[in-house]
Amino acid sequence: MRVPSGLPSSALLTPLTRWMQGLRPHFWRVLALLALFMLLIQALWPEPPARKLTQQDIDAAVLKTLETTVLPSAAARAAAAIAPSVVRVKSYAAAKGEEEEHGVGTGVVIVNSGVILTNLHVVAGAQRVEVTFFDGSTSPAYISNTQTENDLAVLQARLVPDDLEPATLRSTADLQPGDGVVAVGFPFGIGPSVSHGVVSGLGRSFRSPEGKQVIGNLIQFDAAANPGNSGGPLVTLDGKVVGIVTAILNPSDQRTFIGIGFAVPIENAASAVGMHPF
Repeated sequence: MRVPSGLPSSALLTPLTRWMQGLRPHFWRVLALLALFMLLIQALWPEPPARKLTQQDIDAAVLKTLETTVLPSAAARAAAAIAPSVVRVKSYAAAKGEEEEHGVGTGVVIVNSGVILTNLHVVAGAQRVEVTFFDGSTSPAYISNTQTENDLAVLQARLVPDDLEPATLRSTADLQPGDGVVAVGFPFGIGPSVSHGVVSGLGRSFRSPEGKQVIGNLIQFDAAANPGNSGGPLVTLDGKVVGIVTAILNPSDQRTFIGIGFAVPIENAASAVGMHPF
């Protein structure tokens, strides 16, 4: 369409263009009002309700956590529970005018005043006994009582850590073959070392290698034990002491573990201290 000549330039503008030109002086004010309007709409707009968790959602979350989290084994938890109560026991005897190491074994604290159970053969004949606690501190100790028929000795430490933790004792009344157990001690002086196995028998008897003594009513177990484990705790998977490791079966003179160890039930061991464990 042709535009007639001679018309003013404003006549050539479309209505939209004229509206935009009229709005220009108020542009920023309009923009601010528009932004305020959008914020108001957003604030007043109702949010969608949160979806209610179902049991399926919870099960899926738990399963994913179990799949991605490595949990300590039952044996590891038991070892951690008993570790603060386990001590290294060293005995010394005089030889040719000089003191030498007489034996190395293990003990377990059963009273926080420093009462320790161990094997009699670990400290028998010693002129001096020393114990090393979980925190690395050492103390002289003396034999306060013995129970020869069960190869047990009760030690009393002279210096006791402030935070010494006694072991928790558990009755063997419900102990069954196949129950998991952990032995903690210092085999060949190395440790504390942990081994895991099961109760393989109850009410066993053991004759000492020299044939001088027979100990009865023992717990048989297959957790690895070697010289140095003597006097240490045999614990269930809840970290409670059911026995004191006393002997290993040695059909040869090699003194190495072949899968059969014996422990004195904790009821007998506790009676050596003059206390009932439960």
